[in-house]
Amino acid sequence: MVHDTQPVVVTTSIDQEDVAMKLAERVLEKRLAACVQILPPVTSRYWWKGQIVSDKEYLLNMKSDRKLFERLADVIRSVHSYEVPEIIATSVVEIDEEYAIWMKEELEYD
Repeated sequence: MVHDTQPVVVTTSIDQEDVAMKLAERVLEKRLAACVQILPPVTSRYWWKGQIVSDKEYLLNMKSDRKLFERLADVIRSVHSYEVPEIIATSVVEIDEEYAIWMKEELEYD
């Protein structure tokens, strides 16, 4: 693996496709993710304010680096309409060397 990188997949979910696209565009423009996948609507069931609720949401998976998590989370919060948006980073245990190199080249660490 490319030394000094800590690849993560940062996940969030949003109830509107246009907001999902806007978020993906903003994250890519700022080079906080090398790739953003927007999955078609999924059904989310969760606890909210003492009740179980259900929503259709678009799931976003953003390929990034752990060092960029706080900046990425700030951008997500700035675009997101939810009071408490899902912002979860999952560490990548293994990654193809060429993909890791490509990711590092596409990310902005400054």
